[in-house]
Amino acid sequence: MIKLEQPKLYIVSPAEFEIDTFAEQLKSILDTVEVSCFRLALSTQDEKIIGKSADLVRHICHSRDVAVVIENHFLLVQKYGLDGVHLSDGSRNVGKARKNLGKDTIIGAFCGSSKHDGLIAGEAGADYVSFGPLSKTTLRDGNIAHSDLFKWWSTMIEIPVLAEGALDKKVIGELNNLTDFLAFGDELWQKKNPLNELNDLLGYSQ
Repeated sequence: MIKLEQPKLYIVSPAEFEIDTFAEQLKSILDTVEVSCFRLALSTQDEKIIGKSADLVRHICHSRDVAVVIENHFLLVQKYGLDGVHLSDGSRNVGKARKNLGKDTIIGAFCGSSKHDGLIAGEAGADYVSFGPLSKTTLRDGNIAHSDLFKWWSTMIEIPVLAEGALDKKVIGELNNLTDFLAFGDELWQKKNPLNELNDLLGYSQ
């Protein structure tokens, strides 16, 4: 059955950020717009930086009843009191992460535009599957996850689906009843005022 409810909001961190500035930006968003989940998606491999950032966002998000997942580093989930992991390599490590983290931890898998990989991720125990990007981009392999993919998934598959990457107003309108989550990342952080940009993308008055 096609989903009819409005998509929930999911926020993805920038790959790098100045911690004090970002903290205020994140608080501003979470105090204004209802967000279901936040993903810490840092490019650094320095665990000290990741850990400090994880402690910060956990405090900000959990005090506002927002779940926190970390990108890829599933061995850090329990160490830093996070709610789960988002795996960027499709279905490859879903089973391993589930075995390590147990049944109650959130596991998401980014599957590009591959319906097949999404199905395998779901079978391996993913709590949600992510498809994207949604419009033209030079990132990854350049393939786009079209609205037909989300329509098929929403009709045929019960596992929640998330749309991410190069979201714009047109795409958001097309996906309004076809996805469980809309994930906003660089669309916000590349702007001077991320909250205003989010409101604009969602069509909220400012």
